[in-house]
Order: sequence, then structure tokens, then C-alpha cells
Amino acid sequence: MQTLPLDDPGRPDTRSPGRFLLWTAAKQWPTQVLGLVSGMVWMVSIALVPAAVGKGIDDGIVAGDGGGLLRWSLALLGLGAVAAVTGALRHLLAVRNWLIASYRSAQLAERGVGDAGPALTRAIPTGDVVAVFANDVMRIGGLYDVSGRLAGAVVSYVVVGTILLSASPALGWLVLLGGPVLLASLSLVVRPLQRRQAQQREEAGRLTTLGADTVAGLRVLRGIGGEETFLARYSEQSQRVRRVGVRVAGVQAALDSSQVLLPGIFVVLVTWLGARFALEGRISAGQLVAFYGYTTFLTMPLRTATEFVDRAIRAHIGAGKVLRILGVPPDQEDAPTGAPAPPPGADLHDPVSGLRVRPGMLTAVVSRRPEDSAAVADRLGRHGPGARTLWGGTPLEEVDLTEVRRRIVVSEADPRLFTGTLREQLLAAHGAGSDAPEASEGPGDEQVYRVLEVASAVDVLDVLPDGLDSLVEERGRSYSGGQRQRLALARVLLADPEVLVLVEPTSAVDAHTEARIAARLAEARRGRTTVVTTASPLLLDRADHVVLLEDGVVTAEGGHRELLAGHPTYRSVVIRGEEEAWA
Repeated sequence: MQTLPLDDPGRPDTRSPGRFLLWTAAKQWPTQVLGLVSGMVWMVSIALVPAAVGKGIDDGIVAGDGGGLLRWSLALLGLGAVAAVTGALRHLLAVRNWLIASYRSAQLAERGVGDAGPALTRAIPTGDVVAVFANDVMRIGGLYDVSGRLAGAVVSYVVVGTILLSASPALGWLVLLGGPVLLASLSLVVRPLQRRQAQQREEAGRLTTLGADTVAGLRVLRGIGGEETFLARYSEQSQRVRRVGVRVAGVQAALDSSQVLLPGIFVVLVTWLGARFALEGRISAGQLVAFYGYTTFLTMPLRTATEFVDRAIRAHIGAGKVLRILGVPPDQEDAPTGAPAPPPGADLHDPVSGLRVRPGMLTAVVSRRPEDSAAVADRLGRHGPGARTLWGGTPLEEVDLTEVRRRIVVSEADPRLFTGTLREQLLAAHGAGSDAPEASEGPGDEQVYRVLEVASAVDVLDVLPDGLDSLVEERGRSYSGGQRQRLALARVLLADPEVLVLVEPTSAVDAHTEARIAARLAEARRGRTTVVTTASPLLLDRADHVVLLEDGVVTAEGGHRELLAGHPTYRSVVIRGEEEAWA
């Protein structure tokens, strides 16, 4: 039995949505083939029921042959048993195919999100990404749910047409040629429906993005009185979605009604001709009854075919959305031949700014423009495009990316917390909460408390009812900005990387808390390579080495007190930062 999620979803064919759907079908070919076979046997067994009934009437009732009636009655019983068994098997396989295809698509999309990293949100709105997981992957799976019935519909349609052809060439050709003609007429509805569904999908994605952004920034909106403005924007976008949805509904209704109308027209025509032929004596009484049964049955394959068309449209759009995620190139990719990582204790050199990070020291980077120092931090950790940092003389982009992420960790200025327990948040780097063997080897509670002390975050833990097992809401919105910042600092300190880069780690805390963090951080990271971007005198005074950036380039370096006394630009930046901290 195949378990879900899949161990490896595979490497998809990304050349087009159609190729992606074919590749997905090929990846689960055993259950697909079984589903197709069971679907064909199931629907053919149902299609043969009218033939058995007609034969029973002609060979048993009309001919007065009790044995013939018994034989065809047993045949009906056998067809019913086959239909019941294969119908249950077909449904089971259809659900499995649907789930496997949906999970595979979701896992591939998740891989694409992970590979693209921050580049994803710059290329695709957040709402569109959410909609892929909420809707599109399920629509892709829905195509394989109906595939077994489609195979049965095609085969049974041919079987019924052949039977009718042998009994009456006129009826046989009407069935074999009329059905495809009616289905081809659906193209008049399918293309407009596909365009309008794609448009609806785009507008709904924008609405989701707007809603997510509004919720995430609700505290700020309330602070500046902007709730009504965003409410008006959300209302306007909702109306766009409604208008597009109404346009889709009209075409969708036409397709849905065609599933009843077209087979109904076809059935009426076949029934009328069959009745005429029976009155003219060209077919027997049993054949007439069988023809009525065929006309009732033919609605099933024709409606299945129109349902498949609808599912195929939705799956094609969904596959295109998944491929859009997979097509976003990451900011950083591994080189074809990775260079060996330098040994521990190697220095980091950023040629763009001229910064050289000395191993085993706490280096502070000061800049009048925080974005300049943040850009340096990104380059040191190989984040963002265009990094050309040297690590022990080796270009950082040539080292295996996994090794870089393991040994060099950058903590951003606005760190994120995720849904789960606080313990899982803090031990994220150690696989806490997972079944991985290394999860049990992570830090114990005593070490967690020590790190919380370093980050001056013990007070956050003290007010939580369940301590480390307390639940963290989405994005940690139940915590203040300073609490989130201190918890994130504790998390990255627990990871204990060889090189730690902290971007404005105390920007959201008060001066007294900042003083405690500065002293404890310097002691906790003593002998380890640490880089801090900051303009805080409290942190700068604890640094082993301070570097000043002007227009993104190193212009001075030395000790904090030395630069404060001898460099006017440095003094103005730091004093301004001190004034802002106490304002």
C-alpha cells in the first residue's frame, strides 16, 4: 500500500501543463491502469444489461422457453455481480488516484516554495500561492478521479454502438457518429469557460493576498486609523471576484446543462428511431426493450465525457499554477560542481563593501542607512541575488548550499514565528516535534532556559500558562514585537551556528533590556564568529571589532570608543541612534 505523503514526488515535466498532467499519470501508472480496467469492466457490464434483458424477452418470454429465460436471468445476475464488484474497486482506485495526484502536486509545489525561498513572494502574490494548496492541487487530482469512468464510457459506448450496428445499421451509425459530434460541440463552451475560470482564479488570488496582508498588518492599521481604507479596498476586490464569478457561472451553467440536454436529445432520437423500426418489424420486441435500455444507459458515458472535459479544464489551470511556482528561480542555486567548504575558523570577506569578518570575534557593522548593512548581512549568508562573498578564500556561491545554511545563519530584523508550541519554535533547527532520530538529541530544557536568559526572554515564558508547551499563534501575533524578537534571538542562539549574523537584533526592545542582551550575547558567543548590524552604543561597546559603512562601503574600523572619539560620521550615526533609542 502506498503511503501519503510520498517519500519522493519525483521530478516533473515542466514544459507545459499538459505534459505535467501526463507525467503525473505516468508516475502512478499501476493504479491508473487498474482504475482504467475496472472502469471499463464496470461500465461494459452495465451496458450489457439491456442486451441480456432483450435476449430474455425474445428467447424466453416470446418463445415460451423457460430454460432460455433462466439462462438470461442468470446472465443478468452475473452482470449485476460483476458491476457491483468492479464498481466498488473502480471507486476505491479513483479515490486513490485522486489523493496520490493531489498529494504529489502539493509536495512538488511545496518543494518549489522551499527552493525559491524569498524570491517566490517577489514573483507570485501570497494569495496565489495559498490558493494552489487550497484548491489547485485538488483540481489536478480530480482529473484522475474521473479517468477510470472515462475509459469505461468510451469502451461501453463502442460496445453499445456495435450491438446497435449489428441489429440496425442506421441506429448503430447514429450512436457511433452522433455522440462524438455532440461532444465536439462542447468546444463552443469549453474555451470561454477556461478563459473565465483563469481570470476568476487570478482575482480570487488577489483577494486572498489582500486579506492576508490586512490581517498581518492589522495592529499597524489600527494605529494609523487605516482600517476603513483597507476595508474599502477589500470590498472593491470582493466585487471584482463576484463579477468575474457571475461571468464564469453563466458559461459553467451552459456546460452543466449540456450534460443533460445533449444526452437527452441523443436519447430521444435513438428511442424514436427504435420505436419506428419495431413498428415496421425490422427489430424484435426484445430488441425494442433493449434499445430503450441503451438509450437510458447512453446518458452515463455522455455525461461522463462532459464531466471529464470540465475536470480537464480545471486541472489544466491548476497545473499551470503549480508550474508557475516551480518556475520561480531561487536567489541562490548550487553550482554544478560544489567546492569543498573551508575548515572551521575561516574568515568571511565581502568584496562589495570591503568588509572582512574575523573568525572567533564579535563584529559590529554600523551604517547610517540600515538597508546597506542588511545587504551586507544577506551577502555574508548567501541570501539574495548577486552574492560574491569569499569564505576562507573560496567563493561562497560555489560551496554546497546545504553546508552554507548549516554553518552560517542569518537572523533577519523582523523574524517570523510559526504556529505550534513554543518548544517547537525554539528547537526548530534541531527537528523538534519530528520523528527524525536527531530530534531526540536536541538541547534539553535546561539549555533552553539558559538561552532564554541570554535573550532576556525568560519573562515571556513566565507569563505563559503551559511554559514551553504553550501554543504560538500564527506569526506569533499574540506577542509584542520585542517579545517576538527576543524569542527569535533565543531560537537562533540554540541553533549555535559556526557563524551567526544578526540584523538589528534589539531594535524592538527598550534600553535596559538591550543592555542585558548585549552583555549576555557577547559572553554566550565568546570565541564564536558573530556579526551584528546595529547602531546601538550598548551593543557596539561589547563588540570586539566595529566597522563603519558609508554608501555601502567600509570607510573606518576599530573599537567603538576609538571610532566614537576620532570619527565624526561614526559619532553622528551612533549618537543619533542613542537619541532615538531614548526618545
